[in-house]
Amino acid sequence: MYISENDKVAIRQLIEKQLQAFRQKDEVTAFALTSPTIQNKYEQHDFIMAIESKYNAIIQPRSIMFQGFTLVNNYPALVSMIMNQEGELTQGVFVVQHQPDYSWRIHGYELLPVDEKII
Repeated sequence: MYISENDKVAIRQLIEKQLQAFRQKDEVTAFALTSPTIQNKYEQHDFIMAIESKYNAIIQPRSIMFQGFTLVNNYPALVSMIMNQEGELTQGVFVVQHQPDYSWRIHGYELLPVDEKII
């Protein structure tokens, strides 16, 4: 799948907006930025609870550095390096989905060891 430079900027802005919503404990905004598939799978509060239990590193990272794009199951994904509050590093993969209105929504997350290859 080809991702234009404009789409790359839009995707990064989307992810940064959701990360900011997580930091500010703005559940409404964080949930609104997810794909319809996620919204149909979870209630808003249950989504936040799932993120906090499975992907806590993205809730309050000490720092995050975006590294580039890849495909995960034919969906575009922005790969990042995340440092949690304890100083531990992990790879964060933010999977996005293109919507019928041409916008982007967050469609999934993966946290992987630093040395794991993303395929």
